[in-house]
Amino acid sequence: MNFEQIVRMALAEDLGDGDHTSLATIGEGTEGMAKLLVKANGVLAGLPVAREVFRQVDPNLHMSGMIGDGQFVEKGTVAFTVEGDIRSILASERTVLNFMQRLSGIATETFRITQMIRDTHAKILDTRKTTPGFRELEKYAVTLGGGENHRMGLFDMIMIKDNHVDYAKGIGNAIKAVVDYQKKWNKTLHVEIEVRNFGELLDVINAGNIDRIMLDNFSVEDVRSAVEVVAGRFETEASGGITIDNVRNYAETGVDYISMGSLTHQIKSLDMSLKAVIRRFYEDSTPHKQTR
Repeated sequence: MNFEQIVRMALAEDLGDGDHTSLATIGEGTEGMAKLLVKANGVLAGLPVAREVFRQVDPNLHMSGMIGDGQFVEKGTVAFTVEGDIRSILASERTVLNFMQRLSGIATETFRITQMIRDTHAKILDTRKTTPGFRELEKYAVTLGGGENHRMGLFDMIMIKDNHVDYAKGIGNAIKAVVDYQKKWNKTLHVEIEVRNFGELLDVINAGNIDRIMLDNFSVEDVRSAVEVVAGRFETEASGGITIDNVRNYAETGVDYISMGSLTHQIKSLDMSLKAVIRRFYEDSTPHKQTR
C-alpha cells in the first residue's frame, strides 16, 4: 500500500508555511511525549499512515507501544505514544487524527456488520463510493473490519451495469461484446453483470459467459428466489438499499456477496485525540492492548 503521496498532500494542505501557533508558543528544540487516546470502542485502523505522517514531518519522532491495525480497542485505550520535538508532534497532530479517525470508523462499522452475519454464507463487499484519492486506504480499512474488497477501479474487473446494457441495446449484445473484447485483447478479467428484474436475470442465465450476477435493488424475498433460480451456476451479489437494519435478512437468503456503499461514504469517524503527556505522568502512558 503506497500512501506517501496522500500523506504529503495532506500535510501540505494543513501546514502551509508553518505551524505558527506552535512556533510562537513552544521553544525551539523542546522535546516531549504525546499519546493517542481512543475515546470510543472500535477497530483501530491507520497506524502505518500515522507513522508515515510523523516520518514526513520529522524523521526523529519515535512511535512506541503501538497496538496492531485491526485490533478491537475499548474507550480509554492508548493506541501509541510518540516522542520527540514538540513542535513536530503538534504539526503532525491533526493529519494523524484525520487519517486514523476516518479509517477506524470504516473498520469499526464493517466489523459491526460482518459480526451480524458471521454465521451465514454471505460476505460483505465495499464499492467504488470512496473519497477521491483515499480509495486504497478506505478499502484497506474495510478489510481490517472483516469485509472484502470489490473491484479497486474500472481497470481490474468488467462490470456490466444498467447503463452499459441500455447503451448496448440489450443484455445479449453487452455480454457478446465483452466476450469479443476479452478475446481480442487477451484479457481474462472477472465479469459481473447487474440485473434489475427476473426477466433480465433469465436473459443472463441463458447468455452465460459471466462470473457473477448483481441483483440490484431486489427485495429480500426476490433475492431469495433469484438465488434459487441461479442454483449455484454463477456467484450472486445483492446490492442497493441494504443497511445495517436489513443486512441480516439479505444474508439469510443464501446470496454469496452483499455490497454496501455506506461502508465508505456514510461513515462516522471513531473519536480519538492526541494528548500531551507531562513528564511526571509518563508512567501512565503505557498502552494497554485490547483483543477481540
